[in-house]
Amino acid sequence: MTEPIVQFKDVHKSFGDTKVLKGIDLDIFPAEKVAVIGPSGSGKTTIIRMLMTLEEPTSGDIIVDGQNLWKMEKDGKEVKANEKHLREIRGDIGMVFQHFNLFPHMTILENCMTAPIHVKKEDKNTARERSIEMLDKVGLGDKLDSYPNQLSGGQKQRVAMARALVMRPKVMLFDEVTSALDPELVGEVLEVIRDIAKEGEMAMILVTHEMDFALDVADKVLFLDEGVIAEQGSASEVIEHSDNERLTSFLHRFRG
Repeated sequence: MTEPIVQFKDVHKSFGDTKVLKGIDLDIFPAEKVAVIGPSGSGKTTIIRMLMTLEEPTSGDIIVDGQNLWKMEKDGKEVKANEKHLREIRGDIGMVFQHFNLFPHMTILENCMTAPIHVKKEDKNTARERSIEMLDKVGLGDKLDSYPNQLSGGQKQRVAMARALVMRPKVMLFDEVTSALDPELVGEVLEVIRDIAKEGEMAMILVTHEMDFALDVADKVLFLDEGVIAEQGSASEVIEHSDNERLTSFLHRFRG
């Protein structure tokens, strides 16, 4: 059987006295598309941030492609991971944030080329070709020399996707990527994510409140509530056929 590309093993996370995650166990397999839903404060974004090494677990283990993300071996002992170890494993993970985080003084082509050149040490021509290919993929091949302030919110979000794809991640994280967009721009961004998902190469974790989109794209849906996975299963099981009262109440707010 294929090994999971991402595993959470009894992961807890507290901020001071506030327990945000209370024992998360989760397996995500190569090419699997997982939607994470739940009310604000349930811990959805914390899961994503720990995978991006932006937050450290209070306890438990996170395994990425067979390697412990936050721990490493040194002199035969398990010790806290150093920055080099974190950086190496994080290289297999791409993320698209709510707020695009583009460099305003760079063209969108330069925004996409920067990480392959400086992080993966690719030569400039290789990075340029790959960046153009990914910008074409997200429908922005005609905007290579534009600057972020010349683009709509939806276009900026698509640049952010291209920039993440250029790094050839094994796991792609999307954190409420449509929440900062005007409603009329949401569809164009979701359409690009659908196209990426259909290619099937990467595992994808999508924190989203777009339930119809989750039904369409996700192989598996997790419902987080008060720091635990309260429900998980196929998109149809969780979104359309669950008898979990808290989940039903949550879905009613989004689906009417």
